[in-house]
Amino acid sequence: MFAFIGVIVGVACTMLGYIMHGGNIGVLIQPTEFIILGGAALGIFLGSFGMKTFTATIKAVIGLLKAPPGQQHYIDLLKMMYQLFTVARKEGLLGLEKHVENPEESEIMKKFPTFLSNHHAVHFLCDTMKVILTGAVGPHDLAEMMELDLEVAHHEENVPAEALQNVADAMPAVGIVAAVLGIIITMGKIGGEPAAIGHSVAVALVGTFLGIFAGYVVVAPMSKAIAAKVKADGSYMNCIRYALFSFARGESPITCVEFARRNIDPSIRPGFSELEKACKEKDAA
Repeated sequence: MFAFIGVIVGVACTMLGYIMHGGNIGVLIQPTEFIILGGAALGIFLGSFGMKTFTATIKAVIGLLKAPPGQQHYIDLLKMMYQLFTVARKEGLLGLEKHVENPEESEIMKKFPTFLSNHHAVHFLCDTMKVILTGAVGPHDLAEMMELDLEVAHHEENVPAEALQNVADAMPAVGIVAAVLGIIITMGKIGGEPAAIGHSVAVALVGTFLGIFAGYVVVAPMSKAIAAKVKADGSYMNCIRYALFSFARGESPITCVEFARRNIDPSIRPGFSELEKACKEKDAA
């Protein structure tokens, strides 16, 4: 959400300063420049990354409207995992089968919609639990398997951010191209009315302005915001990873979630007493 707010603030303040300086907004509205810049940016994107990444990037930009995992998300996650591990300790590993086979119908997971809404996290936890239930993979092999899974997912989720940054880096150069085209047109008007020549030069400079402005004030912040969200989501997944690794080693439920808690960013990390209280609540029994 703040990515969009930041872009709006940047655009609004730039335009306000331009108007206060006596500028005319109408001069900046040049459809031909928009076509050159927008078309070139789209061509660079599709030529470099293809349609699949383009679709993924649109989804990633829309995903910025959703806040990254906060403290309550983590408390719900830790509490949910504590309850699952407690079931395993009381009923054995087979007691988890009904929960990991149909997570949407699990009496435990249904109480935590913030977790169920994260489909990647649900699949990661349930698939890893199924591997643990087979008993065929040791804890350290399981750790390597989870690390590989998250590494591949992290790389894929970072592609939209890299693609947007690539476009952001190219936009100033595209703006120069638009300006050069405008100057070429202006040179053909030499000897004509000074006002027409001045207008033609202004249009050419608009291309340079829009290219630099779009690259640094609009596209680049979106790229950074997507990368930051991917990092935040990765921390959430690592929280699950460390809890499952501890569980696979045979640690107690509270120890498992404590390993996970230590992985959380200190700024939103719940305290040990807060976690213990949440895990020991009546519905965790």
